[in-house]
Amino acid sequence: MTLLTELPVQRLQFYLTAPYPCSYLPDRMARSQVATPAGLIDTPVFSEMARLGFRRSGHYVYRPRCDECEACTPARVVLAEFQPRRSQRRNWSRNQDISCELRPLEFVEAHYVLYRRYQAARHAGGGMDMDDREQYRAFLLTSQVDSVLAEFRLDGEVVMVSLIDRLLDGLSAVYTFYEPDLARRGLGVYNVLTQIRLAAGMHLPYLYLGYWIKQSPKMAYKSDYRPLEIYRDRVWKKLDETEMEHD
Repeated sequence: MTLLTELPVQRLQFYLTAPYPCSYLPDRMARSQVATPAGLIDTPVFSEMARLGFRRSGHYVYRPRCDECEACTPARVVLAEFQPRRSQRRNWSRNQDISCELRPLEFVEAHYVLYRRYQAARHAGGGMDMDDREQYRAFLLTSQVDSVLAEFRLDGEVVMVSLIDRLLDGLSAVYTFYEPDLARRGLGVYNVLTQIRLAAGMHLPYLYLGYWIKQSPKMAYKSDYRPLEIYRDRVWKKLDETEMEHD
């Protein structure tokens, strides 16, 4: 284990996981650098870690440290300069009949049922489609930082839930699941646009979107929210237009 001296809490230590199959790029192996002990990582500490490319999943705080790949690039939207594209403006208008409410990290049966429907439709056979209630709680309702659930309803029914971390310099989009039968609604886009508005309303400068991976269709979409900054060579810089385009 090694200490990461650039972090404010010197007692944090880090270890590398064993290689495991990459979730985003086929035929590649991944590794993660994991922070421990999780109990020391509160909101101020995690805010600094997010600026260094770390993400959170439950109590698991990590960043990619693959042996032969650097495709996972931390990304954040610069809110003061964000201008929605035409398709994003259409999406916002189309979904104005959907309400959004911020809720605490508490178990709601309707959320869990929707989570299982989403996993079965989008990630069948990946293991998460079999998560029981305790696994769901550990994944989405366990946090040592300031976190909330954004609950989206249409005609009174829950159609999307998004887990959001509130950092010192922005919001961090952690995980989102939604009604798979409403694919034409573009709920994923509406969720990001909502979080941009929420962060701007809190006078925060950034929305952290996790990792931008140009080669992965599941992750390349993040370059649609411009200007997008990426963390590369230990500095945040705007993603060049020539790098943004994806298939």
